[in-house]
Amino acid sequence: MRQYPLTFNEFKQGLQDGKLLGLRCLDCGTVVVPPGAVCTSCGSSKFERDSFARKGTIRTFTVIRVGPEGFQPPYVVAMVELRDGPYIVGNLVGIEPEKASLDLIGKSVSVGARIVPPESPEGGVEGMAFAFELE
Repeated sequence: MRQYPLTFNEFKQGLQDGKLLGLRCLDCGTVVVPPGAVCTSCGSSKFERDSFARKGTIRTFTVIRVGPEGFQPPYVVAMVELRDGPYIVGNLVGIEPEKASLDLIGKSVSVGARIVPPESPEGGVEGMAFAFELE
C-alpha cells in the first residue's frame, strides 16, 4: 500500500510552523494546495510532497456579514492566486471590512492560517482557515 505523501494534519502543522506545504502531481505537474486525494487537473493520485512560497495575489473578495460558528462577522474573505499557481480562499486579516474596496484586487499578500475552534462546546475537531495579510 502506497503511503500518502501529505496528510491534512501535516499540512495544518506546516502552516502553524510558517510553511506552505502541498502536493505536486507526478503526471502533469499541477500544484494541489491544500492536499487532496486526486489531482484537480488530470485526476491522478500520484503526488510528491513539496513546499511553496507563502505569497499570492488577491483576485476577488467579499465581506461576510453573517458567518458560521467560530467566525466573528463582519470579516473579509478573499480568493488568492498563489505564486505557485493554485487559488485558495481564506480570511483577509488586518483590514476593517467597512474599508474593503475594489483596490484590494491585485494586491500582494502573505499566506498564514488561523485555527477555528470546534463547532460544539462538548469538543470535536478544530479546523483551520487560511489567513492573508497585505504586504
